[in-house]
Amino acid sequence: MTVRIIRKFDDEVLRSKAKEVKKIDESIKKLITDMVDTMYEAEGVGLAAPQIGILKKVAVIDVGDGIMHLINPVIIEEEGEEINVEGCLSFPGVFGEVKRAAKVIVEAQDLTGEKQIIKGSGLLARALQHEIDHLNGIVFIDKAIRFIDS
Repeated sequence: MTVRIIRKFDDEVLRSKAKEVKKIDESIKKLITDMVDTMYEAEGVGLAAPQIGILKKVAVIDVGDGIMHLINPVIIEEEGEEINVEGCLSFPGVFGEVKRAAKVIVEAQDLTGEKQIIKGSGLLARALQHEIDHLNGIVFIDKAIRFIDS
């Protein structure tokens, strides 16, 4: 088990765009394993590689239905909108209301490089959008409509 340090607040890597993963090799698989360990240790539901200082398009999510490994994820369809409270492992203690699509369809590669289509609504849709934002150098505080006292 390897837990990495989560980058926080004004770390410039959080505002940097991640690069596409060209080859899924052992280093990417090790990165994903470390990300899962780090996410669970921090009691989060998602983690993107830039949050641990790695500018690669890799994210992991577990909203209670088991771990999802996302390599080069892209939102290909959005539907509706909803406002809900979000937090982030990179902004501990900060919570805000964020408007997001109510439903999304995401295309990504899995650990074997196979294309996968993920349909999400509710918390899964929110987590997918939140983590893909991280891969594009966008953090939730940029989108917060209103901050909530914790």
